[in-house]
Amino acid sequence: MKPVSFFEGAGVALAASLIGSVLFIGLASLFGGGLLRLLVTALAFAYLVYLLARSQQRVGRLSVIALWLLISLAGWLLVPSTLAYLALQLCLIWLVRSLYYYHSVLSALLDLGLTGLSLLAAIWAWHNTHSLSLSLWCFFLVQALFVLIPRRFSGKQASAPAATQDDRFDRAHRAAQAAVRKLTSV
Repeated sequence: MKPVSFFEGAGVALAASLIGSVLFIGLASLFGGGLLRLLVTALAFAYLVYLLARSQQRVGRLSVIALWLLISLAGWLLVPSTLAYLALQLCLIWLVRSLYYYHSVLSALLDLGLTGLSLLAAIWAWHNTHSLSLSLWCFFLVQALFVLIPRRFSGKQASAPAATQDDRFDRAHRAAQAAVRKLTSV
C-alpha cells in the first residue's frame, strides 16, 4: 500500500467539507441544536476510519474503534459544551494519528500543534465567511499536512537494523506458515 499523500488528504478534505455541509443542511430540521454534535461525531468517525484504513499498522484497529465509540458516547452524555466535545474529538484524532503514524514523541507533538492549527484555521474561516463548508475544508486541508511530519526524529540511522530484524522475522514467519500448511495437509 502506498503511503498517504497530501493530495489524497486534500481530496478527503473536499469530500468531508461537501458531505458535512450537506448533512448539516439536510439534518438541521431533524435534530435542531444537537446537530452540530452529531456532525462532529460523524465526521470524526469517518476521518478515524480513513486514518486506520490508510495506516500500515494492522494491530488494534477494532480496539481503537471500540474505545473511540465508548469515549465519544461518554463525551456526548457528560460534556455539556459542544466546543469541549469538539476538543475531545480532536484529541482522539491526534491520539490515533500519533499511535499509528509516528515513532517519536517530537513527531506526535508536532502533530498536536498541527491539530491546533487546523482548529484555528477552521475558526478563522468561520469568522470571516460564516460558511460551514469552507470551515470544514480549511480544517481538513490543514489536517492533510500531517504527511509532512517525519515519522521519527533521531540523529542516527535506525532503519537498517530494523530492516534486518523485519527480514528475519518475515523469513521465520513464512517458515512457520509452511510448517503449519505441511502439518494440516497430512
